[in-house]
Amino acid sequence: MEVLTTAEMQRADQLSITAGTPGFKLMLSAGQAVAEAASALVEEGPILIVAGPGNNGGDGFVAAAELAAQGREVSVILMCERDQLQGDAASAARGWKHPVLPFNPQAIGRPALIIDALFGAGLSRPVDGEAREMIEAINANGAPVLAVDLPSGINGTSAAVMGAAVDATETVTFFRKKPAHLLLPGRMHCGRVRVADIGIDAQVLDGIVPRTFENDPDFWGTAFPVPRIDGHKYARGHVLAVSGDAAATGAARLAARGSLRAGAGLVTLATPRDALAINAGALTAVMVRPVDTAIEFGALLGDARYNTCMIGPGAGIGERTCDMVHTAIAARRHVVLDADALTSFAAKPERLFESIKSSPEAQVVLTPHEGEFPRLFSDLSNKNPGRSKLERVRAAAERSGAVVLLKGPDTTIAAPDGRATIAANAPPWLASAGAGDVLAGIIAGLLAQGVPAFEAASIGVWMHGEAASEAGPGLIAEDLTETLPAVHRRIYNALGIEY
Repeated sequence: MEVLTTAEMQRADQLSITAGTPGFKLMLSAGQAVAEAASALVEEGPILIVAGPGNNGGDGFVAAAELAAQGREVSVILMCERDQLQGDAASAARGWKHPVLPFNPQAIGRPALIIDALFGAGLSRPVDGEAREMIEAINANGAPVLAVDLPSGINGTSAAVMGAAVDATETVTFFRKKPAHLLLPGRMHCGRVRVADIGIDAQVLDGIVPRTFENDPDFWGTAFPVPRIDGHKYARGHVLAVSGDAAATGAARLAARGSLRAGAGLVTLATPRDALAINAGALTAVMVRPVDTAIEFGALLGDARYNTCMIGPGAGIGERTCDMVHTAIAARRHVVLDADALTSFAAKPERLFESIKSSPEAQVVLTPHEGEFPRLFSDLSNKNPGRSKLERVRAAAERSGAVVLLKGPDTTIAAPDGRATIAANAPPWLASAGAGDVLAGIIAGLLAQGVPAFEAASIGVWMHGEAASEAGPGLIAEDLTETLPAVHRRIYNALGIEY
C-alpha cells in the first residue's frame, strides 16, 4: 500500500475536493470513523475529546456529535475560542450543541477514553507551553487514548517527536498511512493503526505518483519468484558467498544457508584454504571452493553460472575484501554487500560508489545497520535531526547507485530512482547476533532467481521479519532459516498459489 507524506495527503484531499467531494463531507466521514473506532475501543464510560484549532479538531467535533447521538457521555476541551475556528473546522464545531471545557489539564478528569484531536500530521514546530502541558497530562492520565490521524506532537513525514507527543493506544488515520505510522520514533506513539476509508477515490494517486510503500506482499507480490513445474536448480541461480578466515566462518555459513532457504538453486562458499576443512565439515547442501585471493575469486567467476555474489558476513575487513567486491561488480554479477564489506570501504566510500556506477548491469544491494551506515554516508547519519530515516536512505541510494537497506525495527529500503519501502513486521527478538547475516543471504538468494534488486531487498526484509515471528521469543539466527519454509507457505497463501 502507498504511504503518503503530509504534503501528498493534502494533495489527495485537494484532488478529491476538486473532483467534486466537498471538504466538509470528508471531515464528516473522518469524524464518523473516529467515533466508530472509539466505540470499538471503549464500549462504555465517558469520553473526552481534546480538540485543536485546525481540521484535526474539526474531526474531533464531528466524532463528539456522533458519539453523543449514540448516547455516549461526551465532553470536549478546545484549545482556542470557538469563534477562532475557521472553514470546515468551524462548521464541525457548530454541530456540537454543548459547551466546551477550558484548555486546562485539570479539565481532563477521569474519562474512560481520551480522543486526541489536538494537532494533525503537519506539525512542524516543537510543542511547548499549554499544548505541551496538555499532552503530558493526557499521557499521565492513565485512560486509553485514540489519536486522530497521528498522535499530537508527531511530525507525519519525518516521524520525529516535536518536543512532546501523545502516547496513543490506537490511531485512526485516513485513506493511506503516513511515514510516521511506520518509522520510529513516531510509530512507537501510535499503538495499533486503523486506516479508514473516507471517500477519497484511489485514482487521486495518479496525480500524486507516490514513491513510498509499506513493505508487504501487496506491494511486491508479483515479483515473488515461484518455481516452475518444469524448472531445475540451475534455472534458480547460483550464489557465490565469501567466507572469512578460520576464526570467522559462522556468519558466511548462516548467510549461505539463508540463500538456499530463499530458493536459490545452488550456493557455493568461497573459503580461504585455512578454513576449508572447517566450512566443509559444517556444510552439507552448500558447496565449498578454496579461494584465498581476489584473483582466484575472479577466476571462479569465469563460470557464468555464478550469477550472484554475497560478500561481507565474516569476510574480514581490508583490501582483500575490497578487491573481491570490485571483482564481483566488474564481472557484472548481482551483489549483496554487508558487514565487513561495507566497513572495508569506510575510508574510501567513493571508490565503492564509482565501481557500482561503472557497471550498471550489476544490481547491488547494500545492507548496513545504523552503526555501519555512517561509515559510508557520514553526513547522512542519524545524528542529523533534520532528516528522517526515509530521507537519509533515499539520499544514500542516489549517491551510491545501489539499493540501500538500512536495518532496524523500521527497516527502510530505497532504490536510486527514489522508490522506497518501510517495513513494520520485525518483532523485537529479531535483534540477535547473526540475524543480519541470514538477511543478506535471503536477499542474495532472491537476486539469484532473477528478482530485481529493489524488490529482492523488500521481499527479503519481509520474509526475515515473518521468519522471526514464526520462531518466536528466544530466537537465535539459526532458527530463521528453519522457519523460512513456513514463510514461503504464507506468501503462497497470500498470493493464492497452490503448493
